[in-house]
Amino acid sequence: MRGHDWINTSLPDDLIVEIFRRLDSKSTRDACSLVCTRWLRLERLTRAAIRIGPTASPDLFLHLLSSRFTNVTTVHVDERLTVSLPPLLGKTRARRSSSLRDRNGSASDDADFDSLCLSDSGLASLAQGFPKLQKLRLIWCSNVTSHGLSSLATKCTSLKALDLQGCYVGDQGLAAVGQCCKQLEDLNLRFCEALTDVGLVEFALGVGKSLKSLGVAACAKITDIAMEAVGSHCGFLETLSLDSEIIHNQGVLAVAERCPHLKVLKLQCINLTDDALKAVGASCLSLELLALYSFQKFTDKGLCAIGEGCKKLKNLTLSDCYFLSDKGLEAIATGCKELTHLEVNGCHNIGTLGLESVGKSCLHLSELALLYCQRIGDDGLLQIGQGCKFLQALHLVDCSSIGDEAMCGIAGGCRNLKKLHIRRCYEIGNKGIIAVGKHCKSLTDLSIRFCDRVGDGALIAVARGCSLHYLNVSGCHQIGDAGVIAIARECPQLCYLDVSVLQNLGDMAMAELGEHCPLLKEIVLSHCRQITDVGLAHLVKNCTMLESCQMVYCSGITSAGVATVVSSCPNIKKVLVEKWKVSQRTKRRAGSVISYLCVDL
Repeated sequence: MRGHDWINTSLPDDLIVEIFRRLDSKSTRDACSLVCTRWLRLERLTRAAIRIGPTASPDLFLHLLSSRFTNVTTVHVDERLTVSLPPLLGKTRARRSSSLRDRNGSASDDADFDSLCLSDSGLASLAQGFPKLQKLRLIWCSNVTSHGLSSLATKCTSLKALDLQGCYVGDQGLAAVGQCCKQLEDLNLRFCEALTDVGLVEFALGVGKSLKSLGVAACAKITDIAMEAVGSHCGFLETLSLDSEIIHNQGVLAVAERCPHLKVLKLQCINLTDDALKAVGASCLSLELLALYSFQKFTDKGLCAIGEGCKKLKNLTLSDCYFLSDKGLEAIATGCKELTHLEVNGCHNIGTLGLESVGKSCLHLSELALLYCQRIGDDGLLQIGQGCKFLQALHLVDCSSIGDEAMCGIAGGCRNLKKLHIRRCYEIGNKGIIAVGKHCKSLTDLSIRFCDRVGDGALIAVARGCSLHYLNVSGCHQIGDAGVIAIARECPQLCYLDVSVLQNLGDMAMAELGEHCPLLKEIVLSHCRQITDVGLAHLVKNCTMLESCQMVYCSGITSAGVATVVSSCPNIKKVLVEKWKVSQRTKRRAGSVISYLCVDL
């Protein structure tokens, strides 16, 4: 019968709920929820996660959400972004401010500001409305106090993950979490300025048997005393991230010696020495990831201890460790042969010999990042090409001694390469990139930024040999229409393109992109002075999936071009342009998606 509701009549609630759970995207679920009242009610039962940004009345908002979505297990509240005041509230604040100035000579907006931030009252509504809560992230919720956190802990006893970044909670609140949330596995404390050793010690006493991951950063009152308590009571800890200027060897030694299951260790502690790393090497035999940032007091001795003891190490990051040399990296390569990911950033004493050792011993290496490594030359990457056949990602930034010979070696040996990012490596030119296009058929992600010697010939070779999804050639001045046209014709799967600061790129390339790349979602055209409204019109004619377009300082693009982008792309979410190029009509039509480089120039 025409118009009869066969689905609602035949399908029970449980089956419709199960169908909703199998829908991948939020937009699809939202569309289904609008079919009828029953589907709206059932769809709400399937919501497991909620993300909340800055709102005018967060407490009220959370109260309303908790009454509608009863099965939520994950809540993410992020108040880092600013919120625009509703017009009425803005006028009210202005009148109050003026009144206070008249009476006291100064303005106080604290009360109005507080109403725009999540408070203990909102946290109580959250705890009351989401009893099944397992994961909670409170990012820069500065009005939340220990009282609110304590009330939440007593009701959400199944909590497993808690992030309190930028929250001014004290020891009492953290202690309450330790006493009530016995299943808590993950805690992140970043910029929690009110916390001291007392709170973290009490927390460790409470959840020591369940805690698996702990992050502490920029908490000025947490010292070695708290870390010693973590080491004593949290024997099953697997992940530790520390960023502190006051934690010394004692705290890290306690964790290393008493947490044998530690797998991930990230340290940015300027007061640590070789003794701490020696303890890690001797005791943390299950360590798989080690990241060391800005170390000024440890040398190759500490890294040698890691190489001797941590045979399961797979991921190593060394950033701004000025006293490390080739000897330390050689010890890692010799001892940690299962290494798959290596990043060396700003370690100026590590050179070619250290990288050669990695190429000879770490045959399973799949990702390599070399940033600001002036002493690493072609021979190091040549050895990587000969030994690391499984390399899939290579990142090079400001490596002035690496040139075409190295890239030819990588291309010939690492034929499984999928991602290649190069920035400001001025010795790399067409020859090296042509070799990549010829041999690396699996390459889908290519970024060559500000490499002056790379031109159209390189892009033509890449287009012939690779099916790119992501391409960034920003600042490569020798690239023009010919190279980008080749990419457009040979890479129909392209979804991201950055051609900013290409002075020789014009409308012909835009027309080819519009005709051959219908999947394009993001494009950056800034500082391309030869692109005009005509080229832009050809681009957006068939690229209906475009979501982001950045076109600042494009002198050939006018307000008509901006209007064309907005009107032709139904999925557009962001347009970055100069303010004076946006007409009043375009503002009314799509003001929410337009961003300005500068408000006033």
